Amino acid sequence: MPPDSCPSSTPGSYPSDCEILAGYRAMAASQSAGSVRSAAWQAALGKAREIRILLLDVDGVLTDGSLIYSHEGQESKVFNTQDGFGLRLLGEAGLELGVITARSSEAVAQRCANLKMRYVYQGVESKLSAFQEILKQSGCKPFEVAYMGDDWLDLVLLTRVGFSVAPANAVAEVRQAAHYTTEQSGGKGAVRELCNLILEAKGCHQELLQRYMNR
Repeated sequence: MPPDSCPSSTPGSYPSDCEILAGYRAMAASQSAGSVRSAAWQAALGKAREIRILLLDVDGVLTDGSLIYSHEGQESKVFNTQDGFGLRLLGEAGLELGVITARSSEAVAQRCANLKMRYVYQGVESKLSAFQEILKQSGCKPFEVAYMGDDWLDLVLLTRVGFSVAPANAVAEVRQAAHYTTEQSGGKGAVRELCNLILEAKGCHQELLQRYMNR
């Protein structure tokens, strides 16, 4: 039923499902029309438009960098659900996903499996070697790959990919090397911000939003 054909609710009663959905649609349209993107965001759209693969560091990017150990010495991590949903949206848009990290964690393996990531490299000594292997497997060129990292170990990839991104919490050298620095920090929405940027650059953002609003 179109939004303008929703029957009016009885005064004092709860709004109908139709009216609620119409309100969400109007809110989304208003936010989209009134949103003002930063100059850095606008400047990054051209590079983001070419991206076919998004690769991520883990600690400080998918998490806030904290390491939590149990009394038995088992490591656990905290992930952001909005980051995860953003990555799922990229998957729906046809992008491939992956992580390259120097540490190894079963929690990361499970998270990557849940998000259907194709490329999962943990405990790597050379991030560059992992990157080169991904290029070979995918057939992509470096300019078609985006990478987000937060510390010195990530510079080797940030200086080689087509779109390099740093979370707000990244060290100064990484922020200086990156094409774009998110307003959000790692584990606090930085990955979702990057996902939204890529989706907007590819013209998929509004289409996916409408798809979920109509479910």
